[in-house]
Amino acid sequence: MKDRSMDLFRQLPVDWQKALESYIDFDSLHQVENFLEEEYRTQEVFPCQEELFKAFEYTPFKSVKALILGQDPYHNKGQMRGLAFSVPNDIRRPPSLCNILTEYQSDLGFPPPSGNLLVNWAQEGVLLMNAVLSVRAHTPCSHANKGWEPFSDAVIRALSDRPEPLVFILWGGFARKKRVLINSEKNGIVTSVHPSPLSAYRGFFGSKPFSRTNQILVSKGVAPINWKLL
Repeated sequence: MKDRSMDLFRQLPVDWQKALESYIDFDSLHQVENFLEEEYRTQEVFPCQEELFKAFEYTPFKSVKALILGQDPYHNKGQMRGLAFSVPNDIRRPPSLCNILTEYQSDLGFPPPSGNLLVNWAQEGVLLMNAVLSVRAHTPCSHANKGWEPFSDAVIRALSDRPEPLVFILWGGFARKKRVLINSEKNGIVTSVHPSPLSAYRGFFGSKPFSRTNQILVSKGVAPINWKLL
């Protein structure tokens, strides 16, 4: 790591810092750091600074069994708490999450969950990461192309190179482009269209991402994920 202050990088859990150190483009991360300093000072930004890396806190590097990759955080107040697709239980369920949970019930036969939090998945080893980790309120993709994408690409590469295999769950065209970063001989890849209402009926429903992920994990000698939500 370059010998200069990297406060943003040091917000990551120590195990993730060690895993990512040789993969990170620190110039891009420094760009994000400078950008966020001004954004948090002058704009309403989600999530709060303390929750930027919440996904990494819930899911240690060596515990990752699957990565679900989102593109951009939810941009309305109260929705984004650092886990892709997840929202607090007192917040109205966004359409994409509704469709994810509909497929969850159909695929696995579980009853509908009572809440919207996906913390159980994170604690089971599912890294719920957005490619861009922050957003300005009510302005989708406002923090895209500010330096976050090289960071999330580094996470994908580091996980792909890890000795233990995992499954990359890539929903939608943006996420599917990331498969070039993945060693598909060692790791599993599960793809479909995005769960957005604009595309879910074109192949997300019926794609069985959760059971397919477990089948791949078991075939590679990894214990399956307990996907059940409360």
